[in-house]
Amino acid sequence: MHSPSSVQIREANAHLAALHRRVVELEAELRAADCTAREQVTASTREITQLTETKEREITSLHKKLSESEETIQCHQQSLKQSELLVVQLQHRCDLLNRICESRPTLDRMLALMAEAERTAPDLGAAGPSSHLKEAPGAAEDTGAAAAGQEDTRGEERRTFPFCFESRCMSVLDEGTTGYSKVVLNHKDFCLSEDDVDTKDMEFGTTV
Repeated sequence: MHSPSSVQIREANAHLAALHRRVVELEAELRAADCTAREQVTASTREITQLTETKEREITSLHKKLSESEETIQCHQQSLKQSELLVVQLQHRCDLLNRICESRPTLDRMLALMAEAERTAPDLGAAGPSSHLKEAPGAAEDTGAAAAGQEDTRGEERRTFPFCFESRCMSVLDEGTTGYSKVVLNHKDFCLSEDDVDTKDMEFGTTV
């Protein structure tokens, strides 16, 4: 084999030197690219971390708002139920008031009649039994005993007349008229003193 010439050696050395320079350049570019990539990765990681934290905070805030909204919805639902119950109660009261208003004329007539009954009740007692009651069938036989005991009982306190009235019934008819049951005086439940007996009623059996 023949040895390479000096020209070939120089060319080979120049080529190797160029390759070495290219390798060095590529290594430098690679290191620069690696640094850039690392910086980009670091920045991206930092941004991702920041975004993640921000999203987590937003998610936490949204969860809190959601919980508050659910509580508010529950409160509104309870208030709505209470309002519905109140509306039902007020509707019932409104129906009752409507019925009362419909029955107002009848109630007014009843109250007027009751007031009239209260006004006329003392007049019945003040009239006295002697002006409304006739003499009993056995009064003629008792006049002698009444006249004999008149002097003894004159100084005593006059006895009262215990009246027994039947209950006054008041019924409101459909036409708005009112029917009263008769007020009946029970003659068995009151007593007459000798002073209250009319002398004219005791004069009987006179001869002409």
